[in-house]
Amino acid sequence: MRLYIAEKPSMARELAACLKNPQKGNGFIRTAGGVVTWLVGHVLEQVEPAAYDPRYKSWRAEDLPIVPRVWKLQVRPNAEDQFRIVKRLISEADEIIHAGDPDREGQLLVDEVLDFVGNKKPVKRILLNALDEVSIQRANDNLRDNAEFFNLKQSALARSRADWLIGMNLSRAYTLAARRRGYDDLVLPIGRVKTPTLALVVRRERTIKNFKPVEFYTIRVTFAHANGKFAALFKPPKKMLDLPAFDADGRLIDKNFALELQEKFSAAPTDGKIFSCKTVERKESPPLPFSLSTLQVAAGKAFGLTPQEVLNAAQSLYEKKLTTYPRSDCEFLPTTQFRDAPIILRNLTRCGKDGGSLQKLFAAADATIKSRAWNDEKISAHHAIIPTRKLLTEALPDIELKIYTLIAKNYAVQFHQLHVYDETQVVVKFKGETFTARGKIIKQQGWRQFYVMPKPKADDESDTVLPPMKTGDVVNYAASELKQGVTTPPKHFTSSSLVEGMKNIHKYVKDPAAQKQLKDVYGIGTEATRAAIIDDLIQRGFLKVVKKILQPTERAYLLIDALPDEMTYPDATAIWEDKLHSMSAGDGTLEDFLAGQVEFTSRLVAAARTANFAEPDGIFKCPRCGSALVKRDGKNGEFWSCTNYPECKAAFDDNHGKPDFDIAARSARLIADGAPKCPRCGSALVKRDGKNGVFWSCSNYPECKAAFDDNHGKPDFDIAARSARLIADGAPKCPRCGSALVKRDGKNGVFWSCTNYPECKAAFDDNHGKPDFDIAARSARLIADGAPKCPRCGSALVKRDGKNGKFWGCSAYPSCRASFDDKNGKPDFDGKKFISAPNFAAPVAADFNLADFERIISSAYFE
Repeated sequence: MRLYIAEKPSMARELAACLKNPQKGNGFIRTAGGVVTWLVGHVLEQVEPAAYDPRYKSWRAEDLPIVPRVWKLQVRPNAEDQFRIVKRLISEADEIIHAGDPDREGQLLVDEVLDFVGNKKPVKRILLNALDEVSIQRANDNLRDNAEFFNLKQSALARSRADWLIGMNLSRAYTLAARRRGYDDLVLPIGRVKTPTLALVVRRERTIKNFKPVEFYTIRVTFAHANGKFAALFKPPKKMLDLPAFDADGRLIDKNFALELQEKFSAAPTDGKIFSCKTVERKESPPLPFSLSTLQVAAGKAFGLTPQEVLNAAQSLYEKKLTTYPRSDCEFLPTTQFRDAPIILRNLTRCGKDGGSLQKLFAAADATIKSRAWNDEKISAHHAIIPTRKLLTEALPDIELKIYTLIAKNYAVQFHQLHVYDETQVVVKFKGETFTARGKIIKQQGWRQFYVMPKPKADDESDTVLPPMKTGDVVNYAASELKQGVTTPPKHFTSSSLVEGMKNIHKYVKDPAAQKQLKDVYGIGTEATRAAIIDDLIQRGFLKVVKKILQPTERAYLLIDALPDEMTYPDATAIWEDKLHSMSAGDGTLEDFLAGQVEFTSRLVAAARTANFAEPDGIFKCPRCGSALVKRDGKNGEFWSCTNYPECKAAFDDNHGKPDFDIAARSARLIADGAPKCPRCGSALVKRDGKNGVFWSCSNYPECKAAFDDNHGKPDFDIAARSARLIADGAPKCPRCGSALVKRDGKNGVFWSCTNYPECKAAFDDNHGKPDFDIAARSARLIADGAPKCPRCGSALVKRDGKNGKFWGCSAYPSCRASFDDKNGKPDFDGKKFISAPNFAAPVAADFNLADFERIISSAYFE
């Protein structure tokens, strides 16, 4: 059985219709030429970080960067049924035809399914650039080995994994950095393409906001020649540009100086000379057929349509078989397609009804003319967007008709003569100064007669017809004109002009040396994703549309200002896109590309630790460390905690929407309301829910860390009596002080601790529901299983999770308090030899500090 796997149901239906005798089944269509099934876009997706390790479910800076060793995919929940059908059909097939869209993502989304199910059967590739019957039949007659497109798949895979690395890691890193500053509810999605795109708009808006208009002056002199008069523009020499009358950009800004020059020119003598007069014949080719980006830009300028509206219309026209594949990044056509030109042009002529310029454009087209658009060397998997052989007979929605007209016009213009003109450039020398004039004489209108060209600027005289003249001719001063101009700011971005900016990204890179290198790259983003990226920035509240103008929100300024230039300028992203394009052609490997992405991501994760977020309005600062406080919902109600946790563990109760900094006053209020007093410091005790049940703790925490068990709704101050009750109920005794031991859940598993804590800090591992008193025997078991030995006492070392990351502690704790950093899964004996708690006879590392002490305490079994 031959199995065709299409990218989407609509394509599958068109393909099946051309294979004859289609009979619909459940998730497939059986035909005379084989079975056709379909995907629904990407049916597989990258898994979330928690799928690699459950601890990644929580966002923690110390876990970053997250770099999968083996990349995992999962079936999208909404595609499970169709995936099962496709998987079954693959198992039944003898030969598979990959019918994904002819681009990078289209290649990947079918290939990844074949890889996911472990397919070993032969696979061929059909490239469907159009869905009309003739185009499909030609493509089916020219199947290619799918292995030819391996590099295209690798390129798409590299893009997907790079997006995951940057998105997952940097979004977490900078969101956490923002929250440490006090932006508690803010999530900052960061993307490889999305973020530098947003930065383009932010920088443009700041340029406009900070723009200061500059008045400048130009002097135009009219000269009289024997054959007629002409105007020439004064060009100041380089040495004159150093005068204060000129600004840094060479503009004449001093009106008095301009008037002095004008007076100088009008004084006798009045004769000058033609220093040079050169005429060159120019031949101008018609604009190339559209890629998606150039179509989006053109439709935005002509009709004010958004890029997404244009893509939707182009996709609909494609599915109606009226135009070719819409997500093309190519503006050229294969020479094999030239044979269809007579039919396409004839149909365009038949579909036009207005009798106007467009109808004349189609009717006057010469199907024998081959423009520069026909170039096989510029073709990859797809070609420019053009009309198909199908005759337009149906009424189209307004937007689709506009898009179809643009596509048809840019196709038909390929079959018209070149626009030919003579361009003349004249240099006049007069009173030691230089004046220039330009003019043109049109020799052949060609394709230009069907295009309405924008009016030239007031100072643009390139279309002027100059009188016949030659080098050495004498001219005389006739008049002069002083014109005042004002500089204008750059235009605001619209959706379509932002797409144009993403495509021509070399204009916006920071490094001037990179501009030339990146001029020929394909920009940032792809033809298929640029519109979606802009829409996503709008939907997430980073951009807003005001009268079709894109404006950044405060959230956008906050993000771009906090990120390093490496992430906000497009230099690196543009270079990566170029590498992805090269990879699709076989230059570069997936492994090398991802190694660069990991290095880049790691560097920016580190930079997030010092990210400079602006301080939010209305923030409460921690009185201990000065960081922001945020309100949280706890098990015992709302409270305020420090964003600098775990370095600062300050926490405060909520008092009518504000942190209650006056602990003494709060304690007095609680005691007045009947709260019991702490026997250690006299502050109020508060009942709380803990992991091991209800207990009472001091409201003066962390200055006082007293805690008591609950005994029928009251704090159990009589530890001895409670211990006796527990022992009577069968609790084991502490071998150090004789009090009862209780089983608890700790960070490192179940353990037993003394009820006489903190006077007695004995703690023991759990051994099948009982405290393991035989530390020596446990240590021997661990060493036999491969655990490293403690260099201080010879007992086994155990790897633990501490507040400052993983470390190794001695299993003989607290008798031995040796502790070592973790280095690649092993204790780092070359670092600090060991650290002991204060009071010890054991030596203490020279750089011992409170953080070391807290780490040791955290390694204990008790909380």
